[in-house]
Amino acid sequence: MSANTIDVVVEEIRNESPQVKSFKLKPSDTSRLLRCGAGSHVKTYVQFDQNLFENNYSLINDPDQSGYYQIAIRRSDESKGGSVCWHDQVKEGDQLKISYPKNHFSLSFSAKHHVLIAAGIGITPFIAMAADLKKKGKSFELHYAARSNDLCAFHSFLNSVYPDETQFYFSKQGNRMTTDVMNNQPIGTHVYFCGPEKMINEYAEAARSYGYPDSNIHFELFVPPDFGPMEPFQVKLNKSNKIVEVPEDKSLLDILLKHGIDAPYSCKIGGCGSCQVDVLEGEVDHRDLFLTDKEKEEKSVICTCVSRAKVKNGSIVLDL
Repeated sequence: MSANTIDVVVEEIRNESPQVKSFKLKPSDTSRLLRCGAGSHVKTYVQFDQNLFENNYSLINDPDQSGYYQIAIRRSDESKGGSVCWHDQVKEGDQLKISYPKNHFSLSFSAKHHVLIAAGIGITPFIAMAADLKKKGKSFELHYAARSNDLCAFHSFLNSVYPDETQFYFSKQGNRMTTDVMNNQPIGTHVYFCGPEKMINEYAEAARSYGYPDSNIHFELFVPPDFGPMEPFQVKLNKSNKIVEVPEDKSLLDILLKHGIDAPYSCKIGGCGSCQVDVLEGEVDHRDLFLTDKEKEEKSVICTCVSRAKVKNGSIVLDL
């Protein structure tokens, strides 16, 4: 665990839907929390049954609120256990550690209009964004897809605070959200989406087909993208002449850190580009969602948290 953490106490837990709980986190002492921009997230560290669960969660509180941070978590039995631990084990009064906020999903200052598109628990970053945009008098609209009204977290809140800006879509009622919400928007519009990887890929592709430049398309993932089977490969570190093996069940970043190599990183899911390292030799199987297709063709870099060597049992040489 990083030493650069904040000690917090769980002050309040609320049921936001049958599957979603929100958690208000206050500092354990009298410290004031840093202001975080809309779209920020924190990494949480929860220990249970000798397992340490490290998970990233969006901050849903108003960015100007300095007294506490608030996150919302959907319980998922298919996850690695973090969400289940939060829902079933974490109680009010518990003390835990979180990272300082980071923001890889910030609002654009240059946007003339903002279109926020959420599916399921992907609503979380947009709660803070809507508060920020409304306070600053910015033009925005929020599109939120869920299975049904009763499974729609924060439905009453959004309906009462942003009734003119919010449109809901409930699939169980046959009302599905489509990419058309991005079409025929005014020039200068920026689009933002958060939800399952399949949805993000679909909406990013559609946005480009509608004529949005990549600079106007924003999205956030909290799990690594799935690009198929992971194969083992070898890495040579040019500066030390050291050779390390990356097995099929580990990332390149995992192995670099295991060997005590000072490799940069942040999100660990291929979404922020913080872990880019120059590649001196070898072909890269790019699995990140940060680099554009053009950059992947022109730049000899690798995002070590998700990308790999292109050929099974292949090798690459890094500028490390």
